[in-house]
Formats: sequence, structure tokens, C-alpha cells
Amino acid sequence: GAIDDGALTKDARRATRPSSAIELGVLDCTELPDMEMAREFGERIHYVGTQTGNSGHYYIDLEGKVVRFVADPRIANHTVGYNPRSIGIELVNTGRYPHWLDSRHQAMEEAYPALQIDALVALLRGLVAQLPTLRWIAGHEDLDVEHVAATDDVLVQVPRKRDPGPRFPWPAVLA
Repeated sequence: GAIDDGALTKDARRATRPSSAIELGVLDCTELPDMEMAREFGERIHYVGTQTGNSGHYYIDLEGKVVRFVADPRIANHTVGYNPRSIGIELVNTGRYPHWLDSRHQAMEEAYPALQIDALVALLRGLVAQLPTLRWIAGHEDLDVEHVAATDDVLVQVPRKRDPGPRFPWPAVLA
């Protein structure tokens, strides 16, 4: 499928890496209701030292539109500890929005539409063809396993990240 580079950031503050360093695709969900909110969040500065935001390389909306936000050679901030060697792919999905860390709102009930998953599979195939060292795929929840205090009760621990979540169709994507 076509990739929309209209949102591609030209942000030179993002560090670069050789293509050969990219070996992992990380699947995230935005935990926001739409692409517009996800882009705004990704452009917001979260890291004072680098003046960069918290974003993936690619975003896929519910209708299967793929938008590149960060060029592959640049390091995006999407999964702590894995950014220099990975490509982050954000799937628009509400996840736990807007109560991310509330212990009473940990279910992730929104399904991933077939158009979105088809676009993801096409993107992954294209990336594997372009980046021969890309050979692993993981969910954000598999890499960031930290638990934090719930916002509604500090005595309760909740996963910091749960994406792409229990409704993600791993068998279809891995096939």
C-alpha cells in the first residue's frame, strides 16, 4: 500500500542510525481515538534534552491509511530501551483512553479492523524487503513490562503498557 509522507518530520534533533541496526519491529497502539490526536501527541516535546516527542515511525489509521511520521534512519521514541534498533508502528486504537493507568479501566476492548491489519501486513512486508536485518517483531507490552501505581489507587499496580493488547490478531499478522 501507499505510504503518506505528508506528516514526515524533518526533525534533525532525532539521532540517526545505519539501516543495518534496524532488526526489530515494535507494534504499538496509540491509545488515542484518532490519527489527529496521535499526531499531536507525537509532535509534543517530551524529552527536554533532545527536544523530541514520543512517536513511532509509522501510523496506521482505522481505514488502513499508512502515514510515515519519522524516517526509518532516524530514531523515534516509542519503546524505552529498544528505540535505536527498532521501527515503531503505531496502530490507531483507543486502548485504555482516556484512563490509561486507572485500575478500573484496564480492558482494551476495541478490535483492530481488517483494513488496518491488512495495511500493517503490507507495511511489514515492505519493510522486510527494504531492511534485510529486520527479522523480529514484538508488541510494546512484551518489551515494556514495568508496572506502575494506578492513578485511582497508589496501592494497586497496573501495566505501564498493554499495547497492542488482547484484541490484536497476532496469528493473522504472524502468518
